[in-house]
Amino acid sequence: MGDYRGVNDMQEKTSPSPEPAGSEGNGGPGAAAGNAPVKPVIPAAAAKRANASVIGMIIALVVSIAAFLPIILMNPLPKSDGYRPNIDVAAVSRNATDVAGFTPVAPDTGDSFRPNYARWEAGTGNGVPTWEVGYLTPKESFIGLVQTRNANPTWLLQQTRNAPVTGSRSAGGQEWELRDTGKGEKSLVLDYRGTTVVLSGEAQLDEFAALAAAVVTSLESNPAVTVSPSPAAAP
Repeated sequence: MGDYRGVNDMQEKTSPSPEPAGSEGNGGPGAAAGNAPVKPVIPAAAAKRANASVIGMIIALVVSIAAFLPIILMNPLPKSDGYRPNIDVAAVSRNATDVAGFTPVAPDTGDSFRPNYARWEAGTGNGVPTWEVGYLTPKESFIGLVQTRNANPTWLLQQTRNAPVTGSRSAGGQEWELRDTGKGEKSLVLDYRGTTVVLSGEAQLDEFAALAAAVVTSLESNPAVTVSPSPAAAP
């Protein structure tokens, strides 16, 4: 009996005591539950207010677009070919005839050459009144036309950028003097029917020739400019 009690005492001492709940190692289900992310829960009333705010913003945006859409439609964007001024060269030429003392040329180029200005310049700076027209060419270059009945060598050098005479060009049945700066700028010059016409720009020569031919046609359809003889000096 004494041995039996000794064995029981030893079993009580060596028996593992139960661990309290939740004391498992890190890999246990308790640790896993402790590391799980917490998902916030939005109250129903707060969620309803948030949805109402979003719907209100969408409605306001739709109203703003509806208010500005008619304005945008009434003001369309410019086309890609840019602004084209409506210049009636023939009408401006007729208006300038009385002050010019001759009928300024109004070349008929159809829709190939687009004028972007036409004007009469009184010549107060250099003493040479001129008729001036600017043309955009079919290849999107530029040729300026200047006509006067009072040309002089200094004025002509100014109009042609001091370019030397490099040859001639036939256009409209007339021989035009060709002056070339060698830097792209060139000029065609014609003295015909009492006036001098200068075409200048960086366009190609075939475009110069097309415009020059239309200028000759206009010159021949207008009355020739006559120069009054100077009165004889008194003896």
